[in-house]
Amino acid sequence: MTMKFLSLTMIFGCFQAAFAQNPIIQTKFTADPAPMVYKDTVFLYTSHDEDDAFGFKMKDWLLYTSTDMVNWTDHGVVASLKDFKWVNTDNGAWAPQVVERKGKFYMYCPMPNNMGIGVLVADSPYGPFTDPIGKPLIKNSLDDIDPTVLIDDDGQAYLYWGNPNLWYAKLNEDMISLAGPITKDPSFAKVKDQPDPFKYQEGPWAWKRNGIYYMAYASKCCPEGIGYAMAKSPTGPWNYGGVIMDGDQRSSGNHPGIIDFKGKSYVFGFNHMLRMQTMSKHYERRSVSVTEITYNADGTIQKLPFWTTDGAKRVGTLDPYKKVEAETMAYSEGLKTEMVTEWERNQPYNRGKKITDRVIVTSINNGDYIKIQGVDFSKGVKSLDVNVASLYGGKIEVRSDALNGPLLGVVNVTGKGDGDLYKTINTPLKSVKGIHDLYFVFKGEKDLFYFDWWKFNEN
Repeated sequence: MTMKFLSLTMIFGCFQAAFAQNPIIQTKFTADPAPMVYKDTVFLYTSHDEDDAFGFKMKDWLLYTSTDMVNWTDHGVVASLKDFKWVNTDNGAWAPQVVERKGKFYMYCPMPNNMGIGVLVADSPYGPFTDPIGKPLIKNSLDDIDPTVLIDDDGQAYLYWGNPNLWYAKLNEDMISLAGPITKDPSFAKVKDQPDPFKYQEGPWAWKRNGIYYMAYASKCCPEGIGYAMAKSPTGPWNYGGVIMDGDQRSSGNHPGIIDFKGKSYVFGFNHMLRMQTMSKHYERRSVSVTEITYNADGTIQKLPFWTTDGAKRVGTLDPYKKVEAETMAYSEGLKTEMVTEWERNQPYNRGKKITDRVIVTSINNGDYIKIQGVDFSKGVKSLDVNVASLYGGKIEVRSDALNGPLLGVVNVTGKGDGDLYKTINTPLKSVKGIHDLYFVFKGEKDLFYFDWWKFNEN
């Protein structure tokens, strides 16, 4: 199902080039952000609302990466409910979290219909993820959703989860078995006829900073804001810290994910900004956003306004002289992304042998565009290579700094009906130097072509 979105640039005006543009993912509906910093990259795992969702229609988990907090690369589906053989439904892939330990990556996933919390493991943050135990890691109560993991400085790992109570258990070093009893945290526990100062609802996110333990969470349903608590121990007692963000009618739910990256701190969450551009009725079609957070001297967190269109500030640049996947973008309009299988050609049976799965940009129509921020043209520009597969053919206007900015050149994509035949087109361009935003603006009729990757050649 192709979704066409109005340009947020048109709605809200011009943006500062150094800031991300919320929501940070536009080609799919995403929610429940689970960021993980590994080496020099942010790995953002998300849940996925299907384009035709009315209620919750969630079958798999997605992965996006960034090294600059503004340009995000789509890696497609990283895991799905089908990876758990003991799960008897294909709907309900709710909020996950991924953590790294000793070179392995552990993905904790809640299951629908009171089936518990499962765990997957991989040798790479990109997957493939497999189920090492073949059964639920946690099957305790109706509260068994929204897992989050903290590995303390002494190596002890803690798994937290729960709606509307907070539960926790210690994990063994293998990260796939429990090292102690399951405990309902008394600080957050709902007690009939008693005050509820934390207003904890769901979506916990645990982390440690400067010796202080933090627990952020979706609070005070509905709409949900983001509250947080602080403690001197990973098991409490917790003290209410305050509100990171108030709830807002523009998003009935929320789910925090908080990281430090390149000297700055960030909170991820979601809203309904893209869905609201095309429909007024509420459906569960959410979109992840991000912004920077600031700590006070005592460790408390300064309150933020509800998600604005300005996101995180850029903390790096993009090298255009290396092959860049077309699904790397700071913002886009009208486009979708799709994971496709590439087959060995000229084979007589079943299209030959499977070579690889890759993500491409699809649903390219007249006026759609891709924006990439902070492109470092320090070596100048001689020409551009693009790898495409033509459907009806069309053009790519290459512009700098704005959607109608200086025209560097035009790529002509010819051919018709060659959607499974990718070719690289080289086009001479006007030279440009320095750091600029880059726009690929698509012209033609409909379903112009598939776009796989691009690369600038230095002058």
